[in-house]
Amino acid sequence: MGLSKSKRKLGKDDESKTRRTCIVPKAEKRRVDRPSQESKKPPDTKLVESFREEKGAAKRQWPSSEWGDRARDTHTDEIVALKKVRMDKEKDGVPISSLREITLLLRLRHPNIVELKEVVVGNHLESIFLVMGYCEQDLASLLENMPTPFSEAQVKCIVLQVLRGLQYLHRNFIIHRDLKVSNLLMTDKGCVKTADFGLARAYGMPVKPMTPKVVTLWYRAPELLLGTTTQTTSIDMWAVGCILAELLAHKPLLPGTSEIHQVDLIVQLLGTPSENIWPGFSQLPLASQYSLRKQPYNNLKHKFPWLSEAGLRLMNLLFMYDPKKRATAGDCLESSYFKEKPLPCEPELMPTFPHHRNKRATPATSLGTESQSRRCRP
Repeated sequence: MGLSKSKRKLGKDDESKTRRTCIVPKAEKRRVDRPSQESKKPPDTKLVESFREEKGAAKRQWPSSEWGDRARDTHTDEIVALKKVRMDKEKDGVPISSLREITLLLRLRHPNIVELKEVVVGNHLESIFLVMGYCEQDLASLLENMPTPFSEAQVKCIVLQVLRGLQYLHRNFIIHRDLKVSNLLMTDKGCVKTADFGLARAYGMPVKPMTPKVVTLWYRAPELLLGTTTQTTSIDMWAVGCILAELLAHKPLLPGTSEIHQVDLIVQLLGTPSENIWPGFSQLPLASQYSLRKQPYNNLKHKFPWLSEAGLRLMNLLFMYDPKKRATAGDCLESSYFKEKPLPCEPELMPTFPHHRNKRATPATSLGTESQSRRCRP
């Protein structure tokens, strides 16, 4: 694995020099090899000491349940977030999931995708941090702490930004595979960014088999629950439907407690699937293991009686049982739902709620430490 070797002074100490990290794993490599024991620090890396904690800053939780520290780059004076790479189960190098995330994020540049700026290390290779663009809040925390729900105009603003980011991903042959409200970050200017690419995968033709045990249960598409290993961008679009519904209702649409319960909730909402509406449904690996209730009706209109015809049409397209018929990000961006009143508000007009950010936070300690507390969300 090659590492770039452009030197740079940090300004913190005139005599200290470090080198900027650019981890780009080769396709055949599964991990970054550790340096020899003679070297106390990897020679070709920018050190975490280049960043200092902001006074009064508090730790915030990243959507992946890893903690990020708000810090200031002493060279650029920019506020960033440091996301620690979890190394607890690895003995020989960086986990493959982290390498995948780094590799993908280094390729991606879009206003609605979280930005990976660089990779830095602490005193040991066990302390590796991703330097990310800083976002003040995530949608899950906002939903939990908002005094009033988002308006429909605000929901449209959020979902449009998610769709633009997804369209960019899918055009670059990347499936996110873990979309949910806690993986959507928002800046104080109302810009929504999709984050946490630990489960993301590049795809191509022919489609390679992938494990169905992805996507948080509440946002998991029915084909995944029924065991398909053929995954396309349609699994992200199902999750978008769940996010849209959650933002409109101010609560999760399908809060299953198990895979069996999740399938039952989907059937209650959309009706019982069949070969007529979903060709190949009965041949899915786990289809025979479920005893599906007889539900002939789609209950979306009953669930959202106030939603316009255009809104219901969009939601039905996102919740198509047949993945091949499910709406794409491009289809959704052209939906008349986003062109009718109330029109989407401008991102700059999105409300921010600074009081909730430190509500459950504890004072930050030195960089590289991790809180024992974890916010769990199914």
